[in-house]
Amino acid sequence: MGGFYFYLSVANRHLLNKERCVILKDNKTKKELQAQYKEREIIGGVYVIKNVLNNKILLVATTDLQGSKNRFEFSQKTGSCVDMKLQGDWNKQGSGQFVFETLDELKKGKTQTAEEFKTDIGVLKEMWLDRLSDKDFY
Repeated sequence: MGGFYFYLSVANRHLLNKERCVILKDNKTKKELQAQYKEREIIGGVYVIKNVLNNKILLVATTDLQGSKNRFEFSQKTGSCVDMKLQGDWNKQGSGQFVFETLDELKKGKTQTAEEFKTDIGVLKEMWLDRLSDKDFY
């Protein structure tokens, strides 16, 4: 499949390639957007999805806390279950009976590797497992 990608400002829409095109806003180049994405603050953490009817929880650690929250909210809106462990109660009781609760957040250090960050998040989850040992888990 041939063709070129044109990276255009909004002002240059008349230069569109008929096969493929990416229009960038605010005259930012692809490299500028990539650099901005790489420099964003990365926040991971530990959260629970709680069933408000029976108080059972699903404890989850993630390196992308906002992404996890977005997926949960999307699942609630569409009625699709966010995790197979919840599927039975999700189907019987409805998605509205579940809430997303952030327990702890951790910012990725500028010099920290992705693997180191993931390890730190895992340790954080273990600490929360100990704290919540009296809870009923999925």
